[in-house]
Amino acid sequence: MDLSLPQMVRLLVYWLSALMVTVSAQQAECGGQLNARNAGYVTSPGYPQEYPAHQKCEWTIQAPDPNQRIVLNFNPHFELERHECRYDYIELRDGDSESADLLGSKLCGNIAPSPIISSGPAIHIKFVSDYANQGAGFSLRYEIYKTGSDDCSRNFTSLSGKIESPGFPDKYPQNLDCTFIIMARPKMEVTLQFLTFDIEDDPLHTGDGECKYDWLDLWDGLPQVGPLIGRYCGTKPPSEIQSVTGILSLVFHTDMGVAKDGFSANYEMKPREVTDALLCDAPLGMESGRITDEQITASSSYADGKWTPQQARLNGNINGWTPNEDSNKEYIQVDLRFLKLLTGIATQGAISRDTKMTYYVTKYKVELSTNGEDWMTYRHGKNHRIFSGNSDAAKVVMNRLAQPLLARYIRIRPQIWNNGISLRFELYGCQITDTPCSDMLGMLSGLISDSQITASSTRDYQWTPSAARLVSSRSGWFPQQTALQPGEEWLQVDLGSPKAVSGVIIQGARGGDSSSGSASENKAFVRKFKVSHSMSGEKWEYIKDMHTQQPMIFEGNFHYDTPEIRRIDHTPAQYIRVYPERWSVAGIGMRLEVLGCDWTGATPTSETLKTTPKTDDITTYSSCDEDPSSCSEAKGVHPTPMADRGFNCSFGLLDKHDLCGWSQDPTSDLTWSFHSHATRMDNTGMSHDHGPGSGNYLKLETGGTKGHLRARIVSPIMSTTQDPLCLVFRYHVQHDNMSLLRVFLKTTGQDERELWLVKGNQENDWKEGRIILPIHPAEYQVVFEGVTNYGYKTNIGIDDVHVVNNVPIGQCREPVTATISNEPVANVEELTWSPFASPSASSWPEKEKNWLYTLDPILVTIITMSSLGVLLGAICAGLLLYCTCSYAGLSSRSSTTLENYNFELYDGIKHKVKLNQQKCCSEA
Repeated sequence: MDLSLPQMVRLLVYWLSALMVTVSAQQAECGGQLNARNAGYVTSPGYPQEYPAHQKCEWTIQAPDPNQRIVLNFNPHFELERHECRYDYIELRDGDSESADLLGSKLCGNIAPSPIISSGPAIHIKFVSDYANQGAGFSLRYEIYKTGSDDCSRNFTSLSGKIESPGFPDKYPQNLDCTFIIMARPKMEVTLQFLTFDIEDDPLHTGDGECKYDWLDLWDGLPQVGPLIGRYCGTKPPSEIQSVTGILSLVFHTDMGVAKDGFSANYEMKPREVTDALLCDAPLGMESGRITDEQITASSSYADGKWTPQQARLNGNINGWTPNEDSNKEYIQVDLRFLKLLTGIATQGAISRDTKMTYYVTKYKVELSTNGEDWMTYRHGKNHRIFSGNSDAAKVVMNRLAQPLLARYIRIRPQIWNNGISLRFELYGCQITDTPCSDMLGMLSGLISDSQITASSTRDYQWTPSAARLVSSRSGWFPQQTALQPGEEWLQVDLGSPKAVSGVIIQGARGGDSSSGSASENKAFVRKFKVSHSMSGEKWEYIKDMHTQQPMIFEGNFHYDTPEIRRIDHTPAQYIRVYPERWSVAGIGMRLEVLGCDWTGATPTSETLKTTPKTDDITTYSSCDEDPSSCSEAKGVHPTPMADRGFNCSFGLLDKHDLCGWSQDPTSDLTWSFHSHATRMDNTGMSHDHGPGSGNYLKLETGGTKGHLRARIVSPIMSTTQDPLCLVFRYHVQHDNMSLLRVFLKTTGQDERELWLVKGNQENDWKEGRIILPIHPAEYQVVFEGVTNYGYKTNIGIDDVHVVNNVPIGQCREPVTATISNEPVANVEELTWSPFASPSASSWPEKEKNWLYTLDPILVTIITMSSLGVLLGAICAGLLLYCTCSYAGLSSRSSTTLENYNFELYDGIKHKVKLNQQKCCSEA
């Protein structure tokens, strides 16, 4: 385009004018004096576009009253050049000039900081940028902090009390940020019940937690540290809240607009109920209503409003939940509000009240999450597990998980259905703190401060050790770089005072180098780890394997969001370190909680593992040996019921003898008798019940009667199972080296299979036994049998027999390192002779006597292929040596090439060890 000279001059003047306007606008918004009487905003020049280079902007915000303070809330869209804040940064000063004290550290990067509060009536803000790498900048809102009430924030430590919004029952003041913290006493839990509730609501909000103006946040722990239970506004009060961390926090926020009547609530501290019996099969509250309607949601519900998620309660009277469309993309979800152990799910279909049509789900998947955003589909091995559901609309079908899983959110996703999707259900499990000495010691709740969490190294300020809090942190701890050798990196927690540590909960993390663009970079976890402890923080000792006395290597996570509990013996410690040994492809990422109790109050419990008894004659039979698949995914559709209520038994209290559902075998020569701590026969050694209370145990005691005599006790009938079960019990065998305690599995056809055997003196102590009850196609019973032999004094006891869910099947063999007798099998059979016939070989195959069947099939394949590779390598090397040595003119160069090495295969890594140099080919 041709322009005349006058046109070019006018165009140049226009550009210069526009440039001057832009520069003056930037100068006007880059700094100044601001009054906080009314809330306002401070932004970087050009926000949210890239800020200019070579900027130095300074703002001073002043409160109108010298007793007031100022709060800064940053917009989440925050982007300043990183590089340790050396080039572009924000500096906040606790006063009205650049010489005032620094509030925290310099700010940069792409993570917006938490709210900043001044200690006085002024804040000084400085923003600096250099010549390159500009970002979107920042925006913050400033306002007066906490006005209108002197008692806005309080801590509550009494056993009960009332919490009210400021000014209640009058309308609450504007512009509040109040914090109420209830701190429970040791071994107690907090319950909060709202009486009245009226907080300004957003009339346009569409779901829970979408409160725009005023709201009440409930935290299970300290605010901004523990997990958020929920955000509430409107007139519908939250249902009863129960904290599991021992700290319950309420944060009340109001804006400058409409004020309502506020809220009032009562709180109460109650002793925590714990039990030594490791049962974890209690209904979590769908049927009883303890899980409230607001905790049950779904992807959709049928349009007529008669099939809502809230109608999905087990045994509900009216219909059930049905989605708007029958699709495997639909789901129903429960928010348990806190982390809980899930061990089973019971499902039902539904019958339409209007049409009498039956609807039920025959197959479904289960998904779990700790935060409602990161989900894990429950798997068996590498594949998603498809649970077998119902075959009609009325019958309840139970499915157990192979091992308990920690989760807060549970989703059921139907896969196959009859007529259409309809579901009623119940969840089963327990709380982490339901067993003795299992308190969360403060990582999740915030009782352990950031300064008490340290690490060997840190990758970036976003993934520091303070981010390693279980669940409540969305990122986690990442070391500076993935260690080349296991055990080089560690995460350490100072518990503040000596505690009895009983375990850890480990979780993966989100973070890493997001610039790589790989999703896996942001989802890391530790597969195996070690734990050490110390009282001083200087002298450290590993938790050791009770059998090998080597440092114990614990199994870690298989998914970055799903936490795993790992129990240990009660160990006195103030400092705990976790050393990653193996980790995911994305590297090391970790979040953590430590379990335990006050050291002075620690007492042994049934969950504490004891050292394997020293004995010459203990035999543990694998119940999975007959069919290795029986300890994995069941392929049939047989439901897995709860253990019969009469099966789990501790045999009553001191003066109340109770066999529960068990019965004495009338064909036995002797009977098991009740004893307690108050009963002791001369020279028998056993003087008390296994538990700390005044309970009973069963005892078989003889004073030298000649002959083979036996006493048998038989369990109630167990139904068919879809998963193997773990049977745990306590036993005591003393004095007679010829006595036997055996456990059988008895089928309805009277066939019996021996599962477990203890022979001889096991020392004067109660021991723990564990047996896998295999998947079985028919009903069966469990039989405990004690046998006496030829005039020897006998003292055999059993106690606390129960099926547990929180012991992995792989660990359900106790004693694990059982010593097999060196005597011939015939001699063992002779010693264990009894008047009843032993099971025939045709009933129970002899596979169980071959140790190879106890190995994992994948491990067997690896060993076989490795052995084959070594064999082929040896043959090739021999042929090469033979051919080479056949020639007289073997050169020194060829000899050098044929240096001999010994290869040792260890854990999948080939280590090469050079042998002594051979003198000649014949020696080689």
